[in-house]
Parts: sequence; structure tokens; C-alpha cells
Amino acid sequence: MSDPRTAPYGFVRLGDVDTLAEVDPGNPDINDCALHLVRRHFDVQAFGVNVATGNAGDEMIEEHHEADDEENQTNGHQELYAVMTGQAVFTVDGEEIDAPAGTIVFVRDPALRRAARATADDTAIFMVGAPAGVPFTVSRWEASLPQSA
Repeated sequence: MSDPRTAPYGFVRLGDVDTLAEVDPGNPDINDCALHLVRRHFDVQAFGVNVATGNAGDEMIEEHHEADDEENQTNGHQELYAVMTGQAVFTVDGEEIDAPAGTIVFVRDPALRRAARATADDTAIFMVGAPAGVPFTVSRWEASLPQSA
């Protein structure tokens, strides 16, 4: 297969996508799960996209908001999460949402705090985010990672 960052289309098995821990082992945002850097793998330019994988009890999505600020280095993203396998509990603006495989959670307001924890082994959460109404740019947290080989 040609370079997935420049090919007109691509495909990959999730296990072959670099994780944050592999790319930047000392990164303070590493938590219990494996964060697969899908956007980086394909060099997606239209939106942010990653996948978190983990087991029961693992923090899958750290508590955060997406309002544009220096603390978490985002650009005011709306986010959509899809539980692909397993099960998780999301907390959005203080409300708990039980999310078995097949559940989609959408957070329109970037200022709302959100988090997720796996409640079953082999949980995978697909995450997509971008700011509404403006051209997408790579989040500052991701732009600060070491460059791909």
C-alpha cells in the first residue's frame, strides 16, 4: 500500500495505528487506554479523528472540555463519540450516559465537560471532532507531538 498520508484512499487495522504512548511516551495526556492517532495516520485535514481502546475500569476519555483555551489546547471542537465494541459510561455536563456498543454520544457545546470510562473489556470508542463553521486546523496538542518518520 502507498503512503496513507498522501494516497487518494486508505485502510488500516486499528492495531496498526500508532498510539499516543508510542509516538510521545512522556506525554502527560496518556491515560489508562490506548489512544490510536487515526487523524495523524492518514493526515486527515477536514476533522480530528482518533480511537480509544481499553478494558473495564480504564479511563477512555479524560475529563475535559473543548472550549478554545491554552489549558487543553483545543480549537473549540464539537465532538461525536461512537462506541464500536464493549461498553462505557460517559459523563457529559454531570449526566451519566450508559453506552453499550452501538451508542453514539454527540457534544455540541464545546464548553461542556465530558469524560468516559470503559465498563467492559475490549471497549473501543471512535471519536470525531471539529469546530463548527470554520475551517479545521489540527489541535495544538496534536501539532506539538513529535513528527512522523
